[in-house]
Amino acid sequence: MPIFIDRRLNPKDKSLGNRQRFLRRVRNELKRSIRDQIRAGRIADVDADHVVSMPATGTSEPSFSHAGDSGQRRHVLPGNKQFVPGDRLPKPGQGAGASSPGLKESEDDFRFVLSRKEVLDLFFEDLELPDLVKVNLKEILAFKPRRAGFTAAGAPTNISVGRTMRNSQGRRIALKRPKQEELDAIAQEIAALEIGRPDAAARQQIALLREELERLERRRKLIAYVDPVDIRFNRFDAQPVPNANAVMFCLMDVSGSMGEREKDLAKRFFVLLHLFLKRRYDATEIVFIRHTHEAQEVDEETFFYSTQSGGTVVSTALEEMRRIIEERYPSREWNIYAAQASDGDNFATDSERCISLLDGEIMRLCQYFAYVEIIDERESHIFGSTENGTSLWHAYDTVSDRWPNFQMTRIATAADIYPVFRQLFTRQPGTPERPAGKR
Repeated sequence: MPIFIDRRLNPKDKSLGNRQRFLRRVRNELKRSIRDQIRAGRIADVDADHVVSMPATGTSEPSFSHAGDSGQRRHVLPGNKQFVPGDRLPKPGQGAGASSPGLKESEDDFRFVLSRKEVLDLFFEDLELPDLVKVNLKEILAFKPRRAGFTAAGAPTNISVGRTMRNSQGRRIALKRPKQEELDAIAQEIAALEIGRPDAAARQQIALLREELERLERRRKLIAYVDPVDIRFNRFDAQPVPNANAVMFCLMDVSGSMGEREKDLAKRFFVLLHLFLKRRYDATEIVFIRHTHEAQEVDEETFFYSTQSGGTVVSTALEEMRRIIEERYPSREWNIYAAQASDGDNFATDSERCISLLDGEIMRLCQYFAYVEIIDERESHIFGSTENGTSLWHAYDTVSDRWPNFQMTRIATAADIYPVFRQLFTRQPGTPERPAGKR
């Protein structure tokens, strides 16, 4: 049976359909390869093109063949002196190991280049912001009318008078429709000739003028002032507009207790969160807050690259977040989310203040609050259960017990970031549920 394979080049996405079919066929293998690359590399590498090695066995092109284990076939090929019906013949490349030294040639792994957009789609396809009860930011859109030129059909209320009259004038000029001034001039000339007793020449002139007047009047009636072909209507297209807003507050501890390792892990987590929001949601604002013993809202550049340090008072970040919500993001109109990263170190009496702020106001305003604590890799076995932890961890644990939209977890190494991120933002079927347990 013939096999047809499209091997034409793909300039300007002319064979985009073939590429998309291939991506669907090897989706699981691509996702696994990308995740392995990200775990071994940098989180920021997610936002780039990727070269993915695919096993050659998984990239073979589909073909049709007879099923060897069905039907009955009893025939011997001409010239055969060795086999009889029922003998099993090994396929080429099977048996003693095609890749063994000294045997047949084998194929290298297939290398496939994924664009930035394809990488992000595969990386974040089954993640979402939990508990979007007000609206969905990407699928549900509102539409508002936008002027989009003119059309020959429409509602009477949308008639464009200016464009209609312009078309009418152009048509009348092209068809040479007589003007009223021309008719009035002929009528006045006839009236002037009829004064007194006109002679034979005047009467002949009057007859010719009246014939011309009648001809022009007939032409004027045939060529309408405004014809249906002239009428134009204003055209309006529905322009999609996100019908709701969401804001993500990123709170990061940059105090002296956060060493370079802890800050690096926290920034990796927030870089992943930033890429996720920008890729999956059309209308999302991100507010960056850094805190030591004081908190302040900063821009993206300062948040990720500033070297500020100082003491630790976690409640200042929560108070700054509450202030910004009151000023710019009313909870009745915005889906409010927060993600906080800290090493758990806090001023002795400030943890109770954090509980008061979360229980009193912030958790009532938030759709979801995720807390990530950066711990030492050597102490991960000690803090493996929720019974052990810092004072801030214990304080947040009491908040988590009362608020199902509050989640907390721990990160010890860079390899933990992506699993923890998936734990916090995995798409929940139906009603959002809490992830099983806390790390």
